[in-house]
Amino acid sequence: MNVRFASAPCSWGVEDPNNPYIPTWEKVLDEVAAAGYKGIELGPYGYFPLDDVVVSEALNKRGLKIIGGTLFDNFVSKDNLPTLIKKTEDICALISKLPKDEEGTTKAAPPYLVIIDIIKAERSPYAGNPDKAPRLSDEDWAVMMENIKIVAKLAWEKYGVRAVVHPHAGGYIEFADEIKKVVRDIPYDTAGLCLDTGHLYYSQMDPAQWIKDNFEVIDFIHFKDINKDVYDKAIEEETDFFSAAEKGVMCPIGKGAVDYDAVKQVLIDADYNGWVTLEQERDPKDHDKTLADITESLEYLNKVGF
Repeated sequence: MNVRFASAPCSWGVEDPNNPYIPTWEKVLDEVAAAGYKGIELGPYGYFPLDDVVVSEALNKRGLKIIGGTLFDNFVSKDNLPTLIKKTEDICALISKLPKDEEGTTKAAPPYLVIIDIIKAERSPYAGNPDKAPRLSDEDWAVMMENIKIVAKLAWEKYGVRAVVHPHAGGYIEFADEIKKVVRDIPYDTAGLCLDTGHLYYSQMDPAQWIKDNFEVIDFIHFKDINKDVYDKAIEEETDFFSAAEKGVMCPIGKGAVDYDAVKQVLIDADYNGWVTLEQERDPKDHDKTLADITESLEYLNKVGF
């Protein structure tokens, strides 16, 4: 096992680049480097500038590598395909030119295009609740799968950027049955999976078991941890996902409910060689606490032998 750790802007509460409470992207890079991370994901479209010279200089100055760009958008719409294509072009044109990892990985190397179906109003209150959450019709599911395949092929064939599908609480790719359908419907040579320990736990799956069972189609992994008391209350009260995050449902890694001893053993057994992005979604008004939290998370993982 050879794991390198990256960070991402969501740990500062950066979900909407226009939110007045979020820090600058330069401050995020400063704190990522100060905490000891070696890589960064760029977060939501529009947060980092699309100027590869400016961003490359900023990364090199801090000794950071690009791990991925995020396409967090509505994939359940034929009408939205032009927007998905435009954002894919912009993101991949940028990240394909930024400083990359040269150590090699077990599977596809970064940078990745992290594909996430955006949180939907009708699903968000039932995030983490597979028995109550509405599901897509077969027709809408087929549209989503086709949209993902189109942008994944564009990213790879034009820019050499590997697409990974990230199941996310509150979107239409979240629960066990939906992840299984993604693996069924999207060939691995088109896109892999990016499984997230926090979202797996949030949506009532065993993170270690799911990583083990799906390792053949996983290219990239995210780590989060869950404050069980806040989580249990959010599920009981049907709290929407971002509100739960603002209430502290995510906590520093090692302080929550995810069994990282089990996750570590799975990665050792699989001889995982690659990147893991650590995340802790939060209220952006509390981003002054991020540096301490991401430092604590990294120190914990190093202490337990990752």
